[in-house]
Amino acid sequence: MTSFNLVTLSLLKKASSEGDMNDLIRNFPQDTAAQPEAFDIRQYIGVVNRFKWYILGLTAVATLGAILVTSALPKVYEATATLMVEAEQPKALKIEDVYGQDPTRQDYMSTQFEMLRSRSIAREVVTRLDLVNDPKFAADRNSVSLKAAIKGVFSSGPSYGNVTREEMEAIELEKVVDKVADNLTIEPVINTQFAKVKFESRSPEIAARVVNTVAEVFIDKHRESKNAMTREASVWLQQRLEDLRGKLEESEERLQSYQAAQGLVDVQGVQSLASQGLNEITTDLIQARKELKQAESLRDLVTNREYDINALASLPEVLNHGVIQDVKRAEVAAAARVSELSQRYGPMHPNMIAARQQLGSVQQKLRTEIRQLISGIENDFEAAQANVAALERELDTAKQDFRELDRKDTRHNELKREVEANRQLYNAFLTRYKETSETTGYEGANARLIDEALPPQAPSKPRRLLLIAAAFMGSLIGGLGLAFVYEAFNDSVQTAVTVQNKLGQQLLGMFPKVSTKSGNRFRLSTFIRAAHTPFAEAVRTLRTNFVLKHVDNPAKVVVVTSSVAGEGKTTVAENMALALAQMEKVVLVDADLRRPSVGKDFGLAVYMPGLSNLINGSNSLAECTYFDERRGLDILPSGVVPHNPQELLGKPQLAEVIKSLAEKYDRVIIDTPPIQVVSDALMVSRLADSTVYVVKANGESQAFVKTGLDRLIATGAKVDGVVLNQVESPAMSGYFGDYQGYEGGYGAGAVYGAGGMPPGMRSRKEPDLELEG
Repeated sequence: MTSFNLVTLSLLKKASSEGDMNDLIRNFPQDTAAQPEAFDIRQYIGVVNRFKWYILGLTAVATLGAILVTSALPKVYEATATLMVEAEQPKALKIEDVYGQDPTRQDYMSTQFEMLRSRSIAREVVTRLDLVNDPKFAADRNSVSLKAAIKGVFSSGPSYGNVTREEMEAIELEKVVDKVADNLTIEPVINTQFAKVKFESRSPEIAARVVNTVAEVFIDKHRESKNAMTREASVWLQQRLEDLRGKLEESEERLQSYQAAQGLVDVQGVQSLASQGLNEITTDLIQARKELKQAESLRDLVTNREYDINALASLPEVLNHGVIQDVKRAEVAAAARVSELSQRYGPMHPNMIAARQQLGSVQQKLRTEIRQLISGIENDFEAAQANVAALERELDTAKQDFRELDRKDTRHNELKREVEANRQLYNAFLTRYKETSETTGYEGANARLIDEALPPQAPSKPRRLLLIAAAFMGSLIGGLGLAFVYEAFNDSVQTAVTVQNKLGQQLLGMFPKVSTKSGNRFRLSTFIRAAHTPFAEAVRTLRTNFVLKHVDNPAKVVVVTSSVAGEGKTTVAENMALALAQMEKVVLVDADLRRPSVGKDFGLAVYMPGLSNLINGSNSLAECTYFDERRGLDILPSGVVPHNPQELLGKPQLAEVIKSLAEKYDRVIIDTPPIQVVSDALMVSRLADSTVYVVKANGESQAFVKTGLDRLIATGAKVDGVVLNQVESPAMSGYFGDYQGYEGGYGAGAVYGAGGMPPGMRSRKEPDLELEG
């Protein structure tokens, strides 16, 4: 087993013994690229925390401005009176139809309230109180409302030109009317007939007087308008009565003339008799047609028998005849007698002869009667025909007479209806005329003043506390909204999910934002002396994540870089080296030959030899390497800053130096310049086993960071993941806390010992510290 693997196992065992192994493995970044970004209220709390001073500043300025503005606002008094609008008005007679308004309708009350707001009411109030010349109302006249101010911004103002004095007075009057109308408020009380009449003024006396006068003017105007309407209605009704009287007389005269011309006395009686006669004729005609039908049928039977006496005698119609039946009975009796005598006498007996003669006489009479009956049937048919024809002619005549009578009745009724309609209309107008004539000069009030307005004792405006509170809340909400809008459009890297989903990289660790004094660098003692602080836990998490990632494939040479300066790459490199140095033999190399800071942070003087001297061959590795006894870490500073750092790093000697360091140390941590500023890091990362990319939370845009990563990958660098630095989320702040106040030295204020090194720092060229191999 190699020395590195032994050190790695030792690191894992110690991490486990410290009790942080399980937590660190639990925090080890997993592949969550397919997982959606969940809602986390802590992110919103983090936004508020980042922008709290801006939000509080905006709120303070807005609140202070509201205090100053409200202090300068004049006091405004509001007087209130309660007015009850009568839905049922007292009247001497019911003449509501003349007015055309139904007080029981819903829109009646709305109409009354709008009348209270009308300019005519305001104009009458101004006239009665002479507000144009009232000095107490002067402040209200000269004040400008917000609506008028806005209107004035977009208009050039009135241009009166050459106007007369009367016209100017009318203009001033309208201005005062506008002011009264603007300051007057009518508030109906829901589900009642009450309305609150309110007026605002800088004078409490003016406010009360205006409100009371508005109520008086409203009641007086209603009475005046009703009386005027009553007088106009009386005049109009009188004119209409004259016209209606003439129409009634003309219609009555037309009716009488028509009755005289047609000789109508009782049209209804005559029409009833005509209708009865028409019904009788119709009944007789129906009976005659029935008899004609019977006679025609009998005649047809007789005609079909061709006057065969025997055949005709057998017809039921003939047999049923009364005379024929009598003769038939006589024939039967005579035949019976002949039969009876034939049993007693012989054919030549006188009685037999007499009986046969009598039978023959009866039969002869039967034939004679049948012949007479047949002759009578023809006569009956002709008589029935004549009767039917006569009744039909009589019916046609009766119908014509009835129609003529009906036409006369229709015309008569038309004339009667016209007379009746004219009479009813005349009587209705006469009644209305009498009502309006009698009620002229009297009209009940449509409203009553329930509570008279009194001069208010305290101003209603400005409501300073409410305005200040509104300004405070509005600015606070506005500040929060601006912060969240800014955050919504912020395309920077903020969370671990962003690193994995947007950048496509694994998150190796998250460092919280640490507060430091202005101009000072981060303290190296934070990790060493505060071993159990959240920040130290974050460093150890990075160390463990990195080691676990390379258990099977150790990465000895590690390059730390970032997109731009100020993202904390040097801080990450230094603390990562300090953490690994607790378990391994580590050297921290400052390859930022443009703005070196590692040596400065560890208290080394800028003239101390380092990497540049080693590459140029002017000094040996032992002369350029320094051991920090307190931290157990070797430092290889940048050395003398060259004129062209990129050319120096491009020399082959750099690869030899890194190879030599990898042979002598378990881990080589190299701090390089920002990748998006210069290309130095690209040259160094090609020689490394691993590259750690530092990204400042809420710093550069995702696209910008992605470009830097793509440049590294394109050169063949092995990017292990991203360290998210200076995180300000609530979880980080609550977990890692605030580190301001920890002890430790700063690079700018370090105390140098002999040879430009601080106490506890020794050069590896000393005999007891020479590098192995």
